[in-house]
Amino acid sequence: MSIPTNLRFTKEHEWVLQEDGKVRIGITEFAQSELGDIVFVELPAVGDELKLDQPFGSVESVKTVSELYAPLSGTVVEINEELEDSPEFVNESPYEKAWMIAIEPTNPAELEALLTPEQYEALIAE
Repeated sequence: MSIPTNLRFTKEHEWVLQEDGKVRIGITEFAQSELGDIVFVELPAVGDELKLDQPFGSVESVKTVSELYAPLSGTVVEINEELEDSPEFVNESPYEKAWMIAIEPTNPAELEALLTPEQYEALIAE
């Protein structure tokens, strides 16, 4: 299972990519493999305010519905609208095609609390 070295991670299996003053968020390869075939992704609207560790959407698979938790506080500036018609991208390409939202963080220091790739790899190995 690949764990990109340019990302940070949460214990709830979201990934975070910093880019140009915003942060892109998705779920990890491990998370999608545990969920099974993704059939629906519910995301917030552009302009919504996220609070650290609070639910911001959900992913529905053939097995279950799983909440998505905000790895950072911030304002949603972009959503991946392709997931509405192609939720299978989450299974096929969790780190590229299946990013879910982009936010402008309101507290960039929250990034420091996220797991490094090495810490995340140790978490999923347990």
